[in-house]
Amino acid sequence: MHDDDRPIGRLLTRRKALGLLGAGGLAALTLSPLGRGQGGGRAAAAEPGPCVARPALTEGPYFVDAKLDRSDIRSDPSDGSVKPGPPLRLALRVSRLAAGTCAPLPGATVDVWHCDALGAYSGVSDPGGSTVGKKFLRGYQVTDADGLARFTTIYPGAYPGRAVHIHFKIRSAAGGGRLHEFTSQLFFDDGLTDQVHAQPPYATQGQSRLRNARDSIYRSAGAQLALAVAPAAPGYAGSFDLALQIG
Repeated sequence: MHDDDRPIGRLLTRRKALGLLGAGGLAALTLSPLGRGQGGGRAAAAEPGPCVARPALTEGPYFVDAKLDRSDIRSDPSDGSVKPGPPLRLALRVSRLAAGTCAPLPGATVDVWHCDALGAYSGVSDPGGSTVGKKFLRGYQVTDADGLARFTTIYPGAYPGRAVHIHFKIRSAAGGGRLHEFTSQLFFDDGLTDQVHAQPPYATQGQSRLRNARDSIYRSAGAQLALAVAPAAPGYAGSFDLALQIG
């Protein structure tokens, strides 16, 4: 499961990202994060997100192009069962860096996937068992006019050798009929994860998971891929902004 979790891609710091935008001082585009601490409610449409290029990371386990167009990814379409765990409302806001400007990127396909509370991915077979035919905790949304894609999932579990994370892939049209693809991962604050994973159903796995500082994927990206998460009854809400440089 873990051999393909090697870091790849070019890491762009915030300074480098702003440099791509030219010398026009576009740091003013950095506004308040969307939906933080507000139960995942919609941010004002006029508010662009921080225009920051994020590092691409390995696809890792296990991308399955399940073509599930849905915002609530907690259930398994094969039997209607819902994965247990506190709800996590996730908002991803995608912008485009091009020709010295930064603007929301509508029409991009955003896939998210992650393991359940016990560390299992759907649709795969590995030494831990087979979930072939299952499609829980997977789905995609298309970004709206504000570059937003929203999901309802659960707080991720963990498995040996990795810190807690969510995978995501963004596919969008590029020049000449080409498809631009960007893949990375989101990470969670260790302290918050300690609190969540002390409760069932996570607690059956114990507290022996890898922490961020020991995860080689996390170390290659630093805090640039940390998901901002806040309590939002009955669970949590998280938001993330990123900008893509599309040729």
